[in-house]
Amino acid sequence: MDTTPIVIDRAAVVTLDRTRREFTGHLVVEGNRIVAVGAGPAPVYDGARVIDGRGCLLTPGFVNTHQHLYQWATRGLAADSTLFGWLTTLYPVWTGIDDVAVHLAAQAALAQLARTGCTTAADHHYLFPRDGKDLLEAEIIAAAQLGMRFHPARGSMDLSQKDGGLPPDSVVEDRDEILTATEHAINRWHDPSPDSMLRIVVGPCSPFSVTGDLMRDAAVLARRKGVRLHTHLAETTDESDYCRDHFGSTPLEYVADLGWTGSDVWFAHGIHFSDAEISRLGASGTGVAHCPSSNARLGAGIARAADLRAAGSPVGLGVDGAASNEAGSLVEELRHALLFARARGGPEALDVRAALEMATLDGARILGREDDIGSLEVGKLADLALWRLDTLQHADITDPVAALVLGTPPPLELLLINGRPVVEHDTVLTVDEVALAAQVVKVHQQLVTRAS
Repeated sequence: MDTTPIVIDRAAVVTLDRTRREFTGHLVVEGNRIVAVGAGPAPVYDGARVIDGRGCLLTPGFVNTHQHLYQWATRGLAADSTLFGWLTTLYPVWTGIDDVAVHLAAQAALAQLARTGCTTAADHHYLFPRDGKDLLEAEIIAAAQLGMRFHPARGSMDLSQKDGGLPPDSVVEDRDEILTATEHAINRWHDPSPDSMLRIVVGPCSPFSVTGDLMRDAAVLARRKGVRLHTHLAETTDESDYCRDHFGSTPLEYVADLGWTGSDVWFAHGIHFSDAEISRLGASGTGVAHCPSSNARLGAGIARAADLRAAGSPVGLGVDGAASNEAGSLVEELRHALLFARARGGPEALDVRAALEMATLDGARILGREDDIGSLEVGKLADLALWRLDTLQHADITDPVAALVLGTPPPLELLLINGRPVVEHDTVLTVDEVALAAQVVKVHQQLVTRAS
């Protein structure tokens, strides 16, 4: 790693530290850690790279708490379908994915996340066709090549159409096979150290694609290995109907009985919770990945993000899979989260700084990384984003945080991940975006043709 100090000077700084300090000032990085942050001009560091931050806003890097990277290769299909209709349309296409398709799709999706301020990404990969090779490895390699801090969930499905589930038989696995593969992934890849760039999550897919036995056993495995738990929950009314018809309960009641609540658990979407369930989630510290754009794209509803936060649940942001959010832009989720919360709960339901907290501190807490990332403080990892706000689209917006959250996505002047520049001047440094785009087009065409 390059040990040249990086000094960002004269920027508007939003630290999100315990006292929520904001000022015009500086931040200094040595290696992969922040060594100074404060108001006023930066001290002189011999041999440092100095970046003029005038006209820019410096924030912690964003944390994406829910994604399906492989879906980047299948964008634009079933554009007007509900979730269940969308899934039944896309499952035949997804059965054709392999390690090459997943690697390219992951690179593309992660590059877009980086371009939109993301420094840590959680992915939920649950689809493992029999002849697809090692798909988890394919996306782990892609993240390492891009330089993204990565929390992939080794997902799974063991409830196929013939057993009353939604996925086709060709993409489900046997429960024992799943548990063995998941434990192997943890043993091989999981790094619990504070500097970790890679942590594995246990992630059965959903109540309508996974048996109760697998859900229960997966929770036991995760806690025995000291890793976190993630699944889809309460995304649609169809799911609520399914759980009532099959289990005689709500989705949350069902999974809670299987051990799926607690501060080591977070759910994707979490739209259809009652008041009592929101209180229960808050009391247990269970997290929610709020995916406003995807939820709107599929017409699933609007999660009660403000109510969940008020109850004590950490609520992070997620772009979800690119097949249900073609933009794949994490910075756009801040704006949508704020607007949808106000559309549902009134003008004071969520403010611009709360939206920024969801993208940073809350996401870090969900992943168990609040001691390492999520704010700009001395000793924390150097994951940060420098946004240019002196362009025509933003220059006269009084509050720089409002400019970031409410304005159009601004140019990203610099993105550091683990102290390493990954984006500069709105360009990803670690992949060839033009060549990658052409490769993803070929993969998309192959998958669609194969399924037709």
